[in-house]
Amino acid sequence: MQVVALHEGVVVARSVKWQTTCTILHQGEETFVLDSLVYQDELDALPGILQQAGWSLSGLLCTHGDFDHLLGRLAFPDAPLGVSETTAARLRAEPGDAQRHLREFDEDDYVVRPHPLALGSVQALPVPGKLEIGDAELELLPAEGHTEDGMAVWAPFARVLCCGDYLSPVELPWLQEQGSRDAYLATLRRLAPYVEQADWVVPGHGSPLDPQRALAILREDVAYLEGLPDEAKLPLARRDRRQREIHADNVRRVG
Repeated sequence: MQVVALHEGVVVARSVKWQTTCTILHQGEETFVLDSLVYQDELDALPGILQQAGWSLSGLLCTHGDFDHLLGRLAFPDAPLGVSETTAARLRAEPGDAQRHLREFDEDDYVVRPHPLALGSVQALPVPGKLEIGDAELELLPAEGHTEDGMAVWAPFARVLCCGDYLSPVELPWLQEQGSRDAYLATLRRLAPYVEQADWVVPGHGSPLDPQRALAILREDVAYLEGLPDEAKLPLARRDRRQREIHADNVRRVG
């Protein structure tokens, strides 16, 4: 796990697995943990990071309903969990799906957890919308396309955009089973003005990005998606075996 401070109120931890990011947002007396790390020892370190900073947890947030972003409850089992209305609907429609995917992941990687994942009650947040954090606000932006649900989070007090599984330097745009190329492109265009004014962009997978690099990835991703299924070219930095597998999935779905 790697941990980096982007701002006096923003700390990003990055998991060894899939480079999944977890962002801690703090302003005033409130602190939100957005998305999650993957392995249990990484999750166990999160309360210590908050304690070292002198921050008290207000709640968990999640950009979308893929299981690797929902594991905050394994570190903070009693914390409220806020998600977009689309993610809340997805979780209701797929009861136990995140837990099943986590069990399969743990079996594959021989991971032992102290207790199973329990999502408990989930608070559906209106998106687009705003969420108070101390004396400031977080802006919640619709972010569908990778899946059928999701939100990105803009923290104007720190000029940080947390965009979920978009603008990744390590992963192609991935149209999962309920994803949509048109919705994905709409999300990228919606995020563009926030990227332009950001100091940092935090993708769901990969290191935090300066705005110039994030804009370059955005342009690559738009060109890639517009080229599907037959004319898409994989960006130079995302052409390994796993990315070619994701590309093949995308071609099947769009084709």
